[in-house]
Amino acid sequence: MHTVRRFSVEEVPERNNIPLEPLFPLEDEEPVEVVENVPSPSSPLLTNGNAEAGPESPQKLPTITITTDNGEHVITKIRTEGDVVEGEGTPDDEPFARSDELSNSDYSNQMALYEDDIHHQGKISALLNRLANYHAGVEPNTSEKKGKVQAKARLGTLLGVFLPCVQNIFGVLLFIRMSWIVGMAGALEGFFIVFICCCCTMLTAISMSAIATNGVVPAGGSYFMISRALGPEFGGAVGVLFYLGTTVASSMYIIGAIEILVTYMNRDFSIFGDVGVLSNALNNYRVYGTAVLLLLGIVVFIGVAFVSKFAALSLACVIVSILCIYIGIFAAHPGNSPLICYLGDRLLSASLVTVDGVMMCMKNETVPVFHKYCTGWPNETTCDPYFESNNMYTKPGIPGLASGVFHANVPNRYTQAGDIIGSRVVGNTARGEIVSDVTTSFVVLLAIYFPSVTGIMAGSNRSGDLEDAQRSIPIGTISAVVTTSIVYMSCALFLAGTVEGDLLRDKLGVSIEGGLVVAFLAWPTRWVILIGSFLSTIGAGLQSLTGAPRLLQAIAMDGTIPILKVFSVTTKRGEPFRALLLTLAISEIGILVANLDLVAPVITMFFLMCYGFVNMACALQTLVRTPSWRPRFRFYHWTLSLIGMALCVCLMFISSWYYALVAIALAVCIYKYIEYKGAEKEWGDGIRGLAMSAARYSLLRVQQGPPHTKNWRPQLLVLFKLDENLQPKYPKMVEFATQLKAGKGLTLVTSVLEGKFKERFADAQAAKQNLQKVIDSTDVKGFPDVIVSENITIGLCHLVQNSGLGGLRHNTVVVGWPYGWRHNTDERSYKVFIETVNNIGAGQMALLVIKGASNFPSSMERLKGTIDIWWIVHDGGLLMLLPFLLQQHKTWRNCKLRIFTVAQLEDNTIQMKADLQKFMYQLRIQADVEVVEMADSDITAYTYERTLMMEQRTEMLKNMRVGNVSLPQTIVDKSHETGAALNDVKIKLDTVVEESTTDEEKFSERNQYTFSPNIRSQGVSVEKMASSINKNVLEIKPDQKNVRRMHTAVRLNEVIIQKSHEAKLVILNLPAPPKHEAGELNYMEFLEVLTEGLEKVLMVRGSGSEVITIYS
Repeated sequence: MHTVRRFSVEEVPERNNIPLEPLFPLEDEEPVEVVENVPSPSSPLLTNGNAEAGPESPQKLPTITITTDNGEHVITKIRTEGDVVEGEGTPDDEPFARSDELSNSDYSNQMALYEDDIHHQGKISALLNRLANYHAGVEPNTSEKKGKVQAKARLGTLLGVFLPCVQNIFGVLLFIRMSWIVGMAGALEGFFIVFICCCCTMLTAISMSAIATNGVVPAGGSYFMISRALGPEFGGAVGVLFYLGTTVASSMYIIGAIEILVTYMNRDFSIFGDVGVLSNALNNYRVYGTAVLLLLGIVVFIGVAFVSKFAALSLACVIVSILCIYIGIFAAHPGNSPLICYLGDRLLSASLVTVDGVMMCMKNETVPVFHKYCTGWPNETTCDPYFESNNMYTKPGIPGLASGVFHANVPNRYTQAGDIIGSRVVGNTARGEIVSDVTTSFVVLLAIYFPSVTGIMAGSNRSGDLEDAQRSIPIGTISAVVTTSIVYMSCALFLAGTVEGDLLRDKLGVSIEGGLVVAFLAWPTRWVILIGSFLSTIGAGLQSLTGAPRLLQAIAMDGTIPILKVFSVTTKRGEPFRALLLTLAISEIGILVANLDLVAPVITMFFLMCYGFVNMACALQTLVRTPSWRPRFRFYHWTLSLIGMALCVCLMFISSWYYALVAIALAVCIYKYIEYKGAEKEWGDGIRGLAMSAARYSLLRVQQGPPHTKNWRPQLLVLFKLDENLQPKYPKMVEFATQLKAGKGLTLVTSVLEGKFKERFADAQAAKQNLQKVIDSTDVKGFPDVIVSENITIGLCHLVQNSGLGGLRHNTVVVGWPYGWRHNTDERSYKVFIETVNNIGAGQMALLVIKGASNFPSSMERLKGTIDIWWIVHDGGLLMLLPFLLQQHKTWRNCKLRIFTVAQLEDNTIQMKADLQKFMYQLRIQADVEVVEMADSDITAYTYERTLMMEQRTEMLKNMRVGNVSLPQTIVDKSHETGAALNDVKIKLDTVVEESTTDEEKFSERNQYTFSPNIRSQGVSVEKMASSINKNVLEIKPDQKNVRRMHTAVRLNEVIIQKSHEAKLVILNLPAPPKHEAGELNYMEFLEVLTEGLEKVLMVRGSGSEVITIYS
């Protein structure tokens, strides 16, 4: 018999003051089994922060106990007060190991476990500082050339987005075509035209806001967003269309400005006769328009600063003009209205009823109109029957809101070209009748009006100058669309309720002496509108001529369309001179057309095509659910984007089906040209993300190169361990995989059987079927596979290398924690794990290690709590991306994210927290952030002694293997053969419970093993074997690097337990594996200490490349 003496918690001092020292026993000392001190149940390391620990969570420190049945034994003794070991000072004098006792290191003791990663990746504080101080305008693709970062103009929502959008939306058509459209279409249909156009732009603005807030949008604006969202082919096609639309828009603005100047301000400027004649007017537009275009081109080339200053004046003119129109609407009454002359129900030209500047609306031979209808005067006068049967009279053209003209203006009055306005009678302009110059219909008016609601991308084009683009673009753009829509729709109703219908239909105002209808309506004088509209239109033309060449240069600089490469050249001042020349040439073509009603539909096609692709990009990104799609703007839905896209396509064909076909054909030609030339750019577009789930075509496409950071999502390879029945040991790993994937991407569920393939083929097929059953039961979209290998490690390496097909390959490997490695004499119990970690790292893949797999939730559960991320070293953003992906699954949707990062002694924690908050804001991930301060405290004796015990245990296991230690079953067999009891030395490893409540390991697997040296066959005495083992163990002194690493593990574990003891999942960095075989057991021990007391842990190691981005 031998006695057992156990030390209770009360009998032993606190762990920080208990050094443990293995000593030789006295020969005559009675057998003693020593159980080391177990920390108090209230210890925060062991109780997950609770005041008391129940019996379900036993925790023991790893101990070494060597006993014999015959009294010959070796013990581990607790060093008590007063004990002094040779070569050491009194422990009471120095209870802590001083920092200067250890070798100097470049890293704090707290981070020694991660020093290799910090050396290669840099400190978190430095990374956050760089990200927080990012300046927009830098090209986001790191493989592309970057220019110098210029100072950023800090513009807010009002000046940076709202007012520029308002300026670009309110254009020339509001002043010179709005009244005509309302008169022809009627109040209801005119309102509906405006409403449809505003709906189209509103839906597009919502989609654009989602795209613009999905990361930092550098200078480049709309083209950048579309091209990066849809890829180089679509991006190039849409970019060219957007450029053409902007260029032709400059033609429209210039034509509109000349029309205001020659037709409404002073007709004496005409150099081709009466501008009332269409051909004369068009010729004037061509000559004056060309001159103005050249002048504006020179201004744009040499005076960009003037353009910016003139924009403010132009905007002021627009705002003042609109305010004057609204005041005039409510101030209008018959007393201050211009008079218009009628013959029956036909509105007459003012020039034929005016004599010496006085209107004479009467049937009098002195009035010019009399001679137009009557002949033979004064002898035999013969007059037109309509002239004889109808009277001439005047009426107020703008009677006001109280006149009741709204009811008369409700129906439409569509007119064929050549007919008298508002009728189906062929007219004669020579007799003073006002004739329609174009056939009108709902779709024609819609095509003409739509350019007046464009300009919603003016704010996003200035994204590089905004203080907070992700906030300003949605608020400013949508506010501008709402504001302008209210103005447009109210104007349509107010014009119908204030102005006579025939005067509304008088496009050129010939019934009011060539005046502009809205100018006569404005208060206090019509010159406010004439001057304001002229200057605002010139300003809009300048803006178009300034933006279009830079857009063309951006397309050329991207290199997607080789033929445009010539336009990427700029002057020394950075001006795109060649692109400006091409822009002026295209704009001149539009000016030579001269007819505003023919130019506007062309612009409509280009902008509708562009807006349709914006909606398509938003819908595609939402449906594909790429991990990078995290817009800060939340008020969008893919259905709205699809409706917006469908509306754009319908409006294209409704407006002009032949123009629509030409625009689509042009886009297709550009797309095929880019595809033929080979779009070498990779921008992480949604089309490529969609191709990942397609068949052969997609496989061939995705294998052209690695996916862009925006398209990166974890393609999982799950490595399973099978039990003796070939069943997966931890099926919840598959459920976790599907929660992480949210049904998207690739999941491969694999395992390895040890043996020869020809002998275990049937087992492999059975195991594969079992894996398939698990996949089916958990509704995972994945594929099973089982291979047979004579070496497990080699088999796992083959899976890591060769799983997948073409471009559809895994980039992330999921493995389970080897729970029984401490109790298993077979070194493969941990070597397989470490070799697999090394192989995965060599393959530049991400690694997820699940510990506590059986505690992970099923897909039917709904968790509520927190997911805690402990960001120790930068791993390419994988630690940020994984919890975001988990939140997309219903199981984790109600869990909030908390991100902890560790500040070292020299770090500014306040600045780190601010930088981390800004970084999370730019990533569009909602999370609470906290910076944990870990002071550079001295290494405790507990850490020192625990390191010593770890190394003693490692050395003992090494000696046991060298000493030909037999397995337990061998001893049992030999005892049966000899029939005699063996007085064997038993070396026992005390039970260590890794998990508080787990069913991963069977009870038998958790029992301590007993190993017996085969002393009968070797002729070695028990005493000699024990003495040999103990001698090597006692000669160990803790390695100083191991002490620092253990200190990191202990301190981090304490902090994690304190902060995250109630978390539903803890995610933290997996330290770098050891470079040499000698450190493998120590590495496993470090990980055990690091994760002690945590129920569910996910240890993550990145692939070395970035997997998350702040960019769009």
